[in-house]
Amino acid sequence: MKQIIFTTLIFGLLLFGCNQSDNKTTYVTEEITSVLTDDKEDIKNLIRQVFAWADSKKSINLVPVLTDSKDSLYIGLDLDKHEQNLEKLRQTNLFATEFIENYNQIILTLDNGLRNEKYEQWLVGDLPTFSFANGWNPWCCAQSDCLEESFQIEIIKIDNNVGELKYKREKDSSWIDFIFRIKKENGTWKISYLQGFDFKVGTKRDGEL
Repeated sequence: MKQIIFTTLIFGLLLFGCNQSDNKTTYVTEEITSVLTDDKEDIKNLIRQVFAWADSKKSINLVPVLTDSKDSLYIGLDLDKHEQNLEKLRQTNLFATEFIENYNQIILTLDNGLRNEKYEQWLVGDLPTFSFANGWNPWCCAQSDCLEESFQIEIIKIDNNVGELKYKREKDSSWIDFIFRIKKENGTWKISYLQGFDFKVGTKRDGEL
């Protein structure tokens, strides 16, 4: 009799534990769904605003070059104009601190590389001798304006404060896509990473794998 009571008690505890686990799983699923429902449109609007700003006259010259005395070679980057660019990025309220600092490091690295001959000589009028913004638009990894065609956003992963997404754009019956990341700062979603601003890729020599 004692054995039957003990077995019944154990079974009851196991059943209770399973129910608790199911409830927890359901709660987590509902929480994720809620995050997507509440924020998905905000995120789409964010990337639209970034692209619209990047396509506008209010945007920045991403690579503010300096020429030699003969205007035949680019010898470095104008760091005064670069500081102005950083301030413009901050004022948009579209970009997270880490995105702005990453862009800052890209420009400082390119400037140092040009001045110290890490990169080949860059003739005025030619494409850059490094990868960043070399014949393409890093804002959306295209060779045209970012909002030229319709696009889709695919969520890869997201939680309350950070997310990773894929931007997909139809071009000539094929899809062009790239990764971007977002982060909440002071309760607002901002861009924290764009694939076209990847530091390691952007600071490579032109043609370097």
